[in-house]
Amino acid sequence: MRRHKSDRVIGVLTIGLLALGLIVIYAIGPMRANVSNAAYGTDYSENYFFLQQVRNVLLALMVFVIAFKLPYKIIRKWGKVMIVVGLGLCALLALMAAINSPVASCELGACRWFKISSLSLQPAEVLKFSLVIYLAGLMAERKKEGKLDSWSDFWLPFIIVSGLSLIFVVVIQKDLGTGVSVMAIILAMLFMSGVKLRYFAITLAVVLVAAVGSIVVSPHRMERLMTFNAEDSSDSYHIENAMIAIGTGGFLGVGIGNSVQATGYLPESINDSVFAIMGETFGFVGLVVVLGCFTVLLLRLLKAANYLHDDEESLVMIGIFAWAAAHVVVNISSMTGLIPLTGITLPLLSYGGTSMLFMTAALGLALQLTCYTSREPRKEKQEGEVAISSRGQEGQRRRARI
Repeated sequence: MRRHKSDRVIGVLTIGLLALGLIVIYAIGPMRANVSNAAYGTDYSENYFFLQQVRNVLLALMVFVIAFKLPYKIIRKWGKVMIVVGLGLCALLALMAAINSPVASCELGACRWFKISSLSLQPAEVLKFSLVIYLAGLMAERKKEGKLDSWSDFWLPFIIVSGLSLIFVVVIQKDLGTGVSVMAIILAMLFMSGVKLRYFAITLAVVLVAAVGSIVVSPHRMERLMTFNAEDSSDSYHIENAMIAIGTGGFLGVGIGNSVQATGYLPESINDSVFAIMGETFGFVGLVVVLGCFTVLLLRLLKAANYLHDDEESLVMIGIFAWAAAHVVVNISSMTGLIPLTGITLPLLSYGGTSMLFMTAALGLALQLTCYTSREPRKEKQEGEVAISSRGQEGQRRRARI
């Protein structure tokens, strides 16, 4: 497939959402600094969070361009190395936390970041990007070889990598929100890989049982589930103030810099709760625009996956779609009280570094792959067609030898 123009809609929406997030952080950053200084004795300047976010956005744009320009054929060669690095960083974080190293940043009993001075790294984000690249390569290669049913060639490495990823994120790092996005990546790519439906159903059942088990054995998660919508729980306080923020915004919002909930009432106002703050600031119209942007972005990713005729590239696009969709759906559902509160960032809008960097890297790669879409949607071959094709190729090889 010859390279052609990329899907500019994906590029415009990515940059537009980054810019919108920067505006929001500029508006509520001083309030967050004042709250932090009063509550924790820090000494942040009014522009601290905005300047940090400017740095994050600039780095994200650089990563976005690099991922767009660096040929995927180079990236795909490093798939196995990348997954080893991703899992290795998670294992190293667990080790640093076990020996109480200051390098491991722990909050409320959960250790999810490496932190050195003002620099931080969340290994789970590295793992998600690595997982998309590795699984796409594994699934496409085994599908080409006709070995998607093979225990040793496909299912064993798939189970080891997927299982370790979920154990590190959900069990060791105690991050169910990120675990949901990892599960979404794994299940979406497996479903689209071409495995038999009964094998996918078994995998789905195992994952769901494991997810329920991780909630049951965790007192904190059980408490969140049991007190969902309860009036006297800390989680309900968070959700109630998120709903107050959205409700206060009305139709057009209170305007930039006029947020009340960001002054300390709504926890994590610049991170997980940024959607609610945007509702207060820009109102119903603003939230409709944000939801519209995410909807169009996700649909363009899904459409591109359907028009990529290379199996591996299509699976990469599906993985990126599932990754972004999980973050958007879980974050917004949490902030609107549709599901129990779960900590997860809103892509491109929430304050932060690692999450933004790897999400923009994924979207930059997606933008690159849109340069190789076809005018016709892909058509999955039936098992009989694959067998006939394989026999035909074997016959051609025999005639060539003769």
